[in-house]
Amino acid sequence: MTKQQYLVSGAGLGLRREKLDEMLSNDLSPVNFMEVAPENWINVGGTFGKKFRQFTEKYDFFCHGLSLSIGSPAPLDEDFVKDIGQFMKTHGVKHYSEHLTYCSDDAHLYDLLPIPFSEEAVHYVAERIRRVQDILQQEISMENASYYTPAPGKEMEEIEFLNAVLEEADCGLLLDVNNIYVNSVNHRYDPIEFLKQLPAEQIRYAHIAGHYNEADDLIVDTHGADIIDPVWDILDKAYEHFGVFPTLLERDFNIPAVPELLIEVKQITEAQAKWQNQIPAVEASANSKKVQA
Repeated sequence: MTKQQYLVSGAGLGLRREKLDEMLSNDLSPVNFMEVAPENWINVGGTFGKKFRQFTEKYDFFCHGLSLSIGSPAPLDEDFVKDIGQFMKTHGVKHYSEHLTYCSDDAHLYDLLPIPFSEEAVHYVAERIRRVQDILQQEISMENASYYTPAPGKEMEEIEFLNAVLEEADCGLLLDVNNIYVNSVNHRYDPIEFLKQLPAEQIRYAHIAGHYNEADDLIVDTHGADIIDPVWDILDKAYEHFGVFPTLLERDFNIPAVPELLIEVKQITEAQAKWQNQIPAVEASANSKKVQA
């Protein structure tokens, strides 16, 4: 994917309601774009709505949903999808992403649960993603999710399932760098090998975050801590392999003061600058094969 194909560039930061005033009073110049969970902002007016407008009028915005429940056995909530579309139009939001998980059946379960890695699930989920894209009249992105135990009915590996869904749904990929690391530890695979199997042309942007070490062989994806060096290393390898793509810092719990958040935002910018003018490994490999042919 070329730089021109990305909807935004640089480093992003998630906007949390409890940080609105602090963010308004700080210099956020390191931040190039922002992201919100639309469920937390749809139909919000009054003081919060006015403050939110101050951000959407200044920054490019993405939506990262929490409750689409794309793998749910229950029917797709099309009215909810239409609400998302209206919210995006109202605030000029550029893109919508969601988790490749499910979180509801007859009621919301308040957790993001893994979808079975099966051919049947690929077809089911891809059809629902295409329907969401039809309603919104634009491409959406699905995020590679963290999970702690595979769902019953596993027929393929995580990377095979993810790539099959992306191909059949013809959607974008929100590349979550921390989730690759978390899953690589919890399920004992090589994170760089996993990374290099992702489809370069479908990456739309990335998340990077911290996590909690429950045990030596169990990591919980919390977005509640500083990013550790092995996760930064995976991001560096991703830029080397795919080229630089927009990357957003997620921090949802134990949120520090804004100047501390901006330290990690600046680390993203520095990592991007390192590879900004380099030919991505995946592109160099493709060019080499063309020459040989």
